[in-house]
Amino acid sequence: MDMFCDRLSCHGKAEECIGLCRALMSALNWLLRCAAFYAEKVKDTLEQAAAESQLKMCLERLGKMLGSTKNRALIHIAKLEETSSWSAVEQSLVKLGENLNSLSNSPLRSRADDCISLIKSIPTMLSVHSEQLNKTGFPTVHAVVLLEGTMNLTGETQPLVEQLMMVKRMQRIPSPLFVLEIWKACFVGLIESPEGTEELKWTAFTFLKIPQVLVKLKKYPQGEKQDFTEDVNCAFEFLLKLTPLLDKADQRCNCNCMDLLLQECSKQGLLSEANMNNLIDKRAADRQHAPHLKSAENANIQPNPGLILRAEPTVTNILKTMDADHSKSPEGLLGVLGHMLSGKSLDLLLAAAAATGKLKSFARKFIKLNEFTKQINGEGSKGASVRALLFDISFLMLCHVAQTYGSEVILSESSPAGEVPFFETWMLTCMPEEGKILNPDHPCFRPDSTKVESLVALLNNSSEMKLVQMKWHEVCLSISAAILEILNAWENSVLTFESIQKITDNIKGKVCSMAVCAVAWLVAHVRMLGLDEREKSLQMIRQLATPLYGENTLQFYNERVVIMTSILEHMCADVLQQTATQIKFPSMGMDTIPYWNLLPPKKPIKEVLTSVFTKVLEKGWVDSHSIHIFDTLLHMGGVYWFCNNLVKELLKETRKEHTLRAVELLYAIFCLDMQQLTLTLLGHILPNLLTDSSKWHTLMDPPGKALAKLSVWCALSSYSSHNKGQASARQKKRHREDIEDYISLFPLDDTQPSKLMRLLSSNEEDANILSSPTDRSMSTSLSASQLHAVSMRDPLNRVLANLFLLISSILGAKTAGTHTQFVQWFMEECVDCLEQGSRGSILQFMPFTMVSELVKVSTMSSPKIVLAITDLSLPLGRRVAAKAIAAL
Repeated sequence: MDMFCDRLSCHGKAEECIGLCRALMSALNWLLRCAAFYAEKVKDTLEQAAAESQLKMCLERLGKMLGSTKNRALIHIAKLEETSSWSAVEQSLVKLGENLNSLSNSPLRSRADDCISLIKSIPTMLSVHSEQLNKTGFPTVHAVVLLEGTMNLTGETQPLVEQLMMVKRMQRIPSPLFVLEIWKACFVGLIESPEGTEELKWTAFTFLKIPQVLVKLKKYPQGEKQDFTEDVNCAFEFLLKLTPLLDKADQRCNCNCMDLLLQECSKQGLLSEANMNNLIDKRAADRQHAPHLKSAENANIQPNPGLILRAEPTVTNILKTMDADHSKSPEGLLGVLGHMLSGKSLDLLLAAAAATGKLKSFARKFIKLNEFTKQINGEGSKGASVRALLFDISFLMLCHVAQTYGSEVILSESSPAGEVPFFETWMLTCMPEEGKILNPDHPCFRPDSTKVESLVALLNNSSEMKLVQMKWHEVCLSISAAILEILNAWENSVLTFESIQKITDNIKGKVCSMAVCAVAWLVAHVRMLGLDEREKSLQMIRQLATPLYGENTLQFYNERVVIMTSILEHMCADVLQQTATQIKFPSMGMDTIPYWNLLPPKKPIKEVLTSVFTKVLEKGWVDSHSIHIFDTLLHMGGVYWFCNNLVKELLKETRKEHTLRAVELLYAIFCLDMQQLTLTLLGHILPNLLTDSSKWHTLMDPPGKALAKLSVWCALSSYSSHNKGQASARQKKRHREDIEDYISLFPLDDTQPSKLMRLLSSNEEDANILSSPTDRSMSTSLSASQLHAVSMRDPLNRVLANLFLLISSILGAKTAGTHTQFVQWFMEECVDCLEQGSRGSILQFMPFTMVSELVKVSTMSSPKIVLAITDLSLPLGRRVAAKAIAAL
């Protein structure tokens, strides 16, 4: 045992190496049984001295054998290969432990304990990760939270929780600092959000959604001795030290934000009562020194956080009310809705519903109500006006929700074979949205001509709009064609400006939805006209957007007009910008459009991208304004342009701390559309850099190392969220790049040499000849993913598989350069970020033949790394690992 114990190696076939693993495990079991036997004998006073020296010999050999990581790694493989023998080892361990209890000789006792703990650590020898302790700021967490709060309030919490956990793992962030960073981002969001709806969205995000996110984070396995509530308490203790941040937030929100948050966290079981009270007192003491927080002019403004927290139970009550049978008491329902429309109630309720995941059911209920108003049974004038109002309010609310939170909130998953509700049809085909071009001659704008004629007559002849027996859905669909008729008559001087005024008053006077539908068509129409032909259409939009101040309007007219004006302003924004016209919308206390018109008019978008990125890098964190600019640029330039230019910026950096910060920020910016940006980065940009020798110099350390880190982070994130099938609604809206693109780049059928393989075939040696002739049957590209039958029709799997083939060929090539070094950094980062025991990570795409190449690289030639990069759940994986480790 002494001769070979600490320098075992085997350069034979894989089978022989597996044999060595088994033999080691048997030797381990034999030594354990001997030790247990002698430990039992020590109790016998006659043989005590002899037994002690025998036991000492056994324990010395055990210590020597287990002291080498290589041996432990080989035993680890054997344990997976033969589970029955490992259970025998476990039994011997138990026996030895029992017999040790009577040992009085403490040096022997502690040596035995050391051996036992070493053996027990074998199954988990991969999962030990240290945390980063020298940093306090984590810009990625900050940016991910800001991105969600600004752009995805309606999103599910689970994907956000998983994304945050991913960042925490990859960057090894200690729990308290991780929670602190989440809170810091929330406070920054509260302070810098634009006034109005955005501010309410942030408040709902901070006070309603983030506590829910923390509740879910609490369920994740923490470390051994860690208690998540203690981490939350500790994070708040740190947060209290950031007095200027808290004071600024308190001033903005006009209340003690910390107090409300702590109470909310305590309610959710994230803080103990004692800790909560202690933190509340500390903050109260701090606030004594900030006199400006109690100014007189703020005294009568109700603080948003309190309103949002109160709005949340109200949402539940309204949903219940909406479930009742509308036909029984439409007036009662109208009262509830009227109350919702006043002041900023509607936006408060919507923000609270969005943050708690109830917005979709909210919208469904309003669609149902809107459908309900199709029923007309012999109604009198009172019933008719109630029905008109229910139609109008539900229509306006749905438009407002679609514009504030995105139209996907309103679309039903897939309604049963019944008809699609009117509002959904109208929204998809007729409603202008940013980046959606409508055709004014589309059949949806051309309904039945007799209905149009009667509507034109009604608008032109009557002194006011009639309500009884009106089919509002039909009116809204016919209005576009009616407006065309009216416009033509006006253009040809058949109608005077006075009659046009009367007509527009009729349109907007009772039911505001008619005006919304009319303007929706006019916006599409104006786009198609020449500069000199637009005047009358724009004048008509102006007419429709000016509220009517008469006494004969229906109930809640002022409240409805406020929403109507905001809807029209959003609808016209694109067209007005493109036609360089201005329409003065009456400001009704609704906020102007936030984050609108972000790009400077005369600057090329590439310059905008580089300047914003430089600014963000200098600051060290991404603010919500920049996030919106990045999002606009991503839409405008496309995924490849965006990714390529940002990678170029990263490769320009030469200072180490700057490159690391750039990676943390770029990863967060890529979260705007992680799936597509990852496909581009790994499928196009990296292969180009790695196969073009004129670009190799750009991959030097530090920027090259940073790019490797970014690539691994993106690959891991995309792969893990992709397997759970989570694409946020925001990303689904984007135009998807066609899968065909990846199929031509990397064909499936192996008889066709793919573009990538042709690039690689310049390496003159035959890649199939492996280290030993017996392994030649194993194809160069065989990887664990093929044995797990992972689908290669999926673009991400395909791109990963090809990237690893490329990496494998670079490692096996005769010439080395910075690109070889890049590949090593890439692999090291993979090992660093690996979630232990996670079968099916991105390393399953690595060809088995690559393991023997990697071991030749000095930084990768450790037994632990070999265990980490091979899939040990597969017999072939175990053979490959045993062969590589035995040869070290």
